[in-house]
Amino acid sequence: MSTPRPDGDARSAPGPFERGTDGPRVILAGVDGSSTSLHAVAYAAGLARRQRSRLVVVFVAEGGPAMAGLVPGAGAVVQEANTEIGTRLRAELLPVAEELGVEVDFRIARGDPVTEISRIADEVLADAVLVGASEQAGHRVIGSVAVRLVRVGRWPVTVVP
Repeated sequence: MSTPRPDGDARSAPGPFERGTDGPRVILAGVDGSSTSLHAVAYAAGLARRQRSRLVVVFVAEGGPAMAGLVPGAGAVVQEANTEIGTRLRAELLPVAEELGVEVDFRIARGDPVTEISRIADEVLADAVLVGASEQAGHRVIGSVAVRLVRVGRWPVTVVP
């Protein structure tokens, strides 16, 4: 399919998955502290090192279970715990990435993981998104973050076991 270029040239312009470079320039990895998400970050760091890409690691602090709203003060406790997890992950991952020689931008966001990962991936012009496979049985019914990101369909998504 041919898309006209801004200069009026009839040749086709690069599509949304090709930005005129060899290999990915920005790789985004979602992390939640699970073993599969840590595997995804490790895999993404290796890709970023080999491809000389920038690595963006995103931790999304979810609002917590719906029941937290029924217990006074529970929402604040859940938010504090999520922030602590994100801070701990940043402290563990950044020195390792520096040792590997990988440029890392670690971000902590709040909200729905798919919405926030999608927003940040679009913001940083990610060429690829990597996430860990879900370890929760319920996600087979309602869909995991990985499946939902694949359905968004704006970037290649790699699901790491």
